[in-house]
Amino acid sequence: MLSCFSCTCTSNREEEPSSTPGGVTAGPEQAQVQTQRQGQEFVNRGTCDSTEIQGRRRNSNNSASLRKIMGNSNLKQHIETAKKTGACQLRNLKFKEVPEELQALSKTLRSVDLSDNSINQFPPWIVSFGNLKNFTVNNCKLSSLPDDIGQLKKLEVLSLSGNVISRLPRSFSNLSHLKNLTLSKNRFKSFPAELLSLQQLDLVDLSQNAITDLPADISRLQTVELNLNQNQVSLLPESLSLCPRLKVLRLEENCLEASSFTPAFLKNSKVSLLVVEGNMFDMKTFHNLEGYDEYMERYTATKKKFN
Repeated sequence: MLSCFSCTCTSNREEEPSSTPGGVTAGPEQAQVQTQRQGQEFVNRGTCDSTEIQGRRRNSNNSASLRKIMGNSNLKQHIETAKKTGACQLRNLKFKEVPEELQALSKTLRSVDLSDNSINQFPPWIVSFGNLKNFTVNNCKLSSLPDDIGQLKKLEVLSLSGNVISRLPRSFSNLSHLKNLTLSKNRFKSFPAELLSLQQLDLVDLSQNAITDLPADISRLQTVELNLNQNQVSLLPESLSLCPRLKVLRLEENCLEASSFTPAFLKNSKVSLLVVEGNMFDMKTFHNLEGYDEYMERYTATKKKFN
């Protein structure tokens, strides 16, 4: 019976009038006024929000325009400096392409640095820089080089680290004055054969790629130092011991077995600094290889020259 009574009382209870926030009972007219006021406040809020969004958009557009103006101003300053010095440094200026303003300096520029931009390809006229000796384009988005890059006959230093290049054009072998080449942190899976024709090389850096093997005719390579750290090399060709100028060979963190270093290589090569930690063997095993003592004699003699 108690249950029935409770339900009856609840169903027959009249709805109490609503109260205002201040605790005063609101009648129908007051409720209508309050509803209209709340609606107007909502409209006003929407208008304010819309105005604020538009203001933010204007500020964003103004900021972008300001950055563009400042970028153009910086470029002009760099171009003026390059006219006087023959060197143009355009690092980290958010360029998506090589500025056309450089083309006017193609006959005079000797050094160009375009690193840390978002340049994914070179314009055709880049190969007209006939006096260019030092070209640095690190940490951009380059996936390829111009087919006729070999026209840069005077190029001595080329640094293209931190891009997505996987091959070199055939004309690369025409860079007859190239001495220092950096292609680290790219996407090479095989050793670029174009390097075997270059006679003036001192340094080749191909570290942090995905190279698995070296060409059988690697003996043609003329570089003094070869850096293949952090690749996937698993075999060393016998001809590696015949490289005529190779003194420094870096092979850290590859997939080499100790047996890859043959007695002929350790005894007869001109390599006096061999860096091989992080491969498929421990260093104690390496130290016990036949020919290791002969290698150490070269290492010690070279070390004495620099002390």
